[in-house]
Amino acid sequence: MSSTDAFSFWDGVYAARPAAGDPRPNARLTETVTGLPPGDALDLGCGDGGDALWLAGQGWHVTAVDISAVAVERLAALARSHDLGDHVVTVRHDVHKSFPPRRFDLICAHYLHTPFALDRSTVLRSAAHALRPGGRLLVVDHGSTAPWSWNQGPDTRYPSPQEVAAGIELDPGTWTVERADAPRRIATGPGGRTAEVTDHVLLIRRTA
Repeated sequence: MSSTDAFSFWDGVYAARPAAGDPRPNARLTETVTGLPPGDALDLGCGDGGDALWLAGQGWHVTAVDISAVAVERLAALARSHDLGDHVVTVRHDVHKSFPPRRFDLICAHYLHTPFALDRSTVLRSAAHALRPGGRLLVVDHGSTAPWSWNQGPDTRYPSPQEVAAGIELDPGTWTVERADAPRRIATGPGGRTAEVTDHVLLIRRTA
């Protein structure tokens, strides 16, 4: 399928639901970033914007990208309404085609899954190379299927954090894996429905 199909699909996903007035940040982000000195952050696949807004509220300067124009336009408006417009820049971007040409202290990729073709290893490798020395790449993937997920295939397999790290093929002399585990949590889905889910968490730090 083409990029145009992906743009249309994700625009449709966000347009079909009401704009989030106060989106919450992902738990794996807050537990990882709390205490770190703020700098420049990149939010890959910003979605409703909970992560970007939380980071901005902590003093980070955030570049938030998403393939959906609906998502980035809503986030830009939310940032302004929260008086965080100076800390959040939103960009419609297809990371399958190119990568934002800057350096960052933190790059977050939460649930960067799609029904369309995506060379995730290449995207995450580009993210690792976009880190400044000392910067971190946080990758959080689904490790289980939530009842409300669009992907309910019985044969769905979720690569482990170790497999994801191996696929990125980073030089251990330059990048260090600081965390690779599969914690569980209670997630809240549409309509307030809850379920226990597994996250696959990978944290990589650029050391040189």
